[in-house]
Amino acid sequence: MESCGVQKPALVLICLFLFLAAIAAYAQDPNPNFNQDLDQETPTQAKAEAQKPDTKASAGDLAKAVQNPVASLISVPVQNSSNFGIGPYDRTQNVLNIQPVVPVRASENWNLIIRTIVPIIWQPAPGTANLEVFGIDENTPAYLAAQAVQKSAGVFGFGDITPSFFFSPAKAGKLIWGAGPVFVLPTATSKVTGQGKLSMGPSIVALVQPGKWTVGALVNNVWSVAGPSDRSDVNQMSWQYFVNYNLKKGWYLSSSPLISANWKASTGNVWTVPVGGGVGRIFRLGFQPVNVAAQFYGNAAHPSGGSPWGMRLQIAFLFPKLTKQQQKMMMEQRLKQLQQEQPQK
Repeated sequence: MESCGVQKPALVLICLFLFLAAIAAYAQDPNPNFNQDLDQETPTQAKAEAQKPDTKASAGDLAKAVQNPVASLISVPVQNSSNFGIGPYDRTQNVLNIQPVVPVRASENWNLIIRTIVPIIWQPAPGTANLEVFGIDENTPAYLAAQAVQKSAGVFGFGDITPSFFFSPAKAGKLIWGAGPVFVLPTATSKVTGQGKLSMGPSIVALVQPGKWTVGALVNNVWSVAGPSDRSDVNQMSWQYFVNYNLKKGWYLSSSPLISANWKASTGNVWTVPVGGGVGRIFRLGFQPVNVAAQFYGNAAHPSGGSPWGMRLQIAFLFPKLTKQQQKMMMEQRLKQLQQEQPQK
């Protein structure tokens, strides 16, 4: 069932976002430097913290790290995209992406950033307003029953998992970049929620972060290399440019539309081109840094029957690196616990 054209997963995310936004407005942080603005730091400090933030990093530093796809920052974004107005009955598709990002030190000079997207999808039935082509006469019981099914039917399940591997210089210059392979694994639980093919291709990201800005782009193209012969071959591109401007106290403005091209589609159905943006804030829930954002996009181009506009809500849990002092304190606390446990044995 739908409510006001928005599926239940989206309503849950909306409520969660509003709740966290309210907390963000009044959040207090035990670290007095957390709300320090970027222009209060030296360029060297800002660059170091944005590339490899620790738990003493300010909200501004974390914002720059979050906006850098190849920063040395472990994060777990949970993102819900609601795509409205699909088909003749204005259905809503929801895609809930769980997107862990794990950086690994590959060598002294190189980092490996592993980004994985695990989609959970509600895909509404495409529907058709012309049931006569199926031999169902208008205003008959069969016609009304078929209409009712199309207005509520859909498929819920996992989509294809997409892992990406970026090799990036450990010591970044003014131009920050990373490159590596991307894979699309045929893990969908339904033919409707996935492509059914193993696909792979190259992926590259490049960005600059002058002052309070982050400007860059991430692009990849995948081709199918294996899979059932009765499923369509895959040749598609994804291009996400991102422009962020960081404000005070962890707030930022952002535009990061995901432009896609299905090179196998018919003329007029190749491109999906969103235009828009939104706002976000980085703050702490207790000692846990989080990134909350909301963005809205209108599609300047989209396939026939596709969504004309959408909404993206996100909460990301951030895990900055512990400082040496914090590591020492944790070890001392653990030793004390062990010493207290020994007499009890």
